[in-house]
Amino acid sequence: MTSVLYDAPGPRAKRRNIVYTAVFLAALALGIWWVLRTMADHGQLEWSLWKPFTEAPAWTTYLLPGLGNTLKAAALAMIIALPLGAVFGIARLSDHRWVRIPSGAVVEFFRAIPVLILMLFANELYSSYTDISSDVRPLYAVVTGLVLYNASVLAEVVRAGILSLPKGQSEAAKAIGLRKGQTMTNVLLPQSVTAMLPALVSQLVVIVKDTALGGALLAFAELLSAQGTLSANYANTIPSFIVVALIFIVLNLILTTFASWLEGRLRRGKRSTGAVLTGPGGAEEPVAEPGLGKTDDGRGA
Repeated sequence: MTSVLYDAPGPRAKRRNIVYTAVFLAALALGIWWVLRTMADHGQLEWSLWKPFTEAPAWTTYLLPGLGNTLKAAALAMIIALPLGAVFGIARLSDHRWVRIPSGAVVEFFRAIPVLILMLFANELYSSYTDISSDVRPLYAVVTGLVLYNASVLAEVVRAGILSLPKGQSEAAKAIGLRKGQTMTNVLLPQSVTAMLPALVSQLVVIVKDTALGGALLAFAELLSAQGTLSANYANTIPSFIVVALIFIVLNLILTTFASWLEGRLRRGKRSTGAVLTGPGGAEEPVAEPGLGKTDDGRGA
């Protein structure tokens, strides 16, 4: 039995896979044992270092406020960057050069600059030319840097997703009299969402993690900077780093799990509804789905 991508493994290949799996699991167990042994030798497994995480003050005073700021900055950046990236991605596909060329220049410019530089520049800009309070200025700078960089990256994701569709989709839309704007909004974008979703989610994960850059250099009170304050008060640097890393892992797992569920739901929604009409003489005739596809018997819609 074969697959489109590879041949199904035979008996010898299955035995090799079992051996490789056993070797990997043994190496993984050995690595975990070595890490725990090293931490124990340096006193990092003492209960006094981990006890603060079982008590409310460590969470209510440090970790939860930092997590809230991380989620706030990431959510604001996502809400702004997604539609902005879609606009620039579509603009790069415009037939008008006066739209396509400036949009491409903006995307390439901000995509080439490190997000940390954008955050620092935004912070200086707000400090010199606005009256934004110093208490919220780091949040503004972090969100601005994340939006400028990730919107340019998402613009390329949107453009690539639209270009990945068969040309027949846009040609069929033109054949039935749809304008280019109607073709984009009614035909191309809805179909490209599923193809773009994995790349979109990976970029959203990057947004969540990049909020830590604001805590490192802009005094933004996000989760990682809260770890620094917590470890300074409880003298448990390594345990606090581990706990914060686990929180980031859980956040990203939730995000990717939701994306997988959403992708599966979108794919199921595109399947045929199975609607059938009765033709002349009582014969059943398949009905084409909404869009530009084919009927269930393979005839063109």
